[in-house]
This record gives sequence, C-alpha cells and structure tokens, in this order.
Amino acid sequence: MRVAEYLKVLRERIVKEPLPPERVACGWALGMFIGCSIPFGFQLALSIPLAIVMRVSKVGATLGTLITNPVTIFFIYPAQTYIVNRFLFNGMLSYDKLKNIEWTWQAVCHLGIEAVVSFFLGGFLLALIMTPITYLVVKNIVLKYRSVASGSQK
Repeated sequence: MRVAEYLKVLRERIVKEPLPPERVACGWALGMFIGCSIPFGFQLALSIPLAIVMRVSKVGATLGTLITNPVTIFFIYPAQTYIVNRFLFNGMLSYDKLKNIEWTWQAVCHLGIEAVVSFFLGGFLLALIMTPITYLVVKNIVLKYRSVASGSQK
C-alpha cells in the first residue's frame, strides 16, 4: 500500500469512528503520549486499557502509539536521548554512539543511568510537544469531515 493510500484509509478510520470529535482526538492524543513516553513494546499494554477506562478512541490510542515503531525508534530514540543528555549532562553521550546502539532495554541500561534518565525525559519532552498537536489536528480533521458530511446529507 502506498503512503497516500494508507493516509486515506487512516483518515477514514479517524473520521468515521462513532464517538464525539473530542473523544476521538483524545484517544489519538493518548496514543501519541504513550508512544512518545513509554518504551516500545509496553505501549499497547497501557494505551488500550487507558482508552477503555477514559472512554476514548481505542483505535486512536492504538495507532497513535505507532509514532515509535521498529523503523522510527532508530531515529527518535537517539534524538530524544541526545537532546536531554546534552542539556542535563553536558553531552556525555555522543549522538553517534546513541544512533549506533541496539535500542533494547539492556543496551540503554548498559550506557548508564544518565542514558536511562535522558531517554525517559526526552520521551516525556517529545510527548509534551506532540500530544496537544495530535489532539488539535485530529479534532480538526473530524470536525471538518463531519461538517462537510452533514452538509451534503441535507
């Protein structure tokens, strides 16, 4: 499936979910927050139960976590770790070192406590940036689609 086709299918799943736009957007924002701040592999174990408890989009909470996936973690994880490490620990970890490690929990722990702290704080910082953006974008998409769809049904 090409990227354009994938994005079209994704948009259809977002806008046709039978929840109020705020709950759809909140589900996606929840997934984004968890996808940024929780290590890959533990995300669905948190996002789906939280989405159920919060009564928000389970589809959004699931797909929103995909910001970090087996392809993107090799770009996102080194960047988020490096940025925080540079400010908090005077850049004791080089970006080259971070981009060349195997991003497993054991590999990060082997780098030391400053790498672990930098990783989690970097993920939280990314989550603080991406979560409200995701909420606003998804809510806007749903509202626009539904207003056009309700206008064409009249």
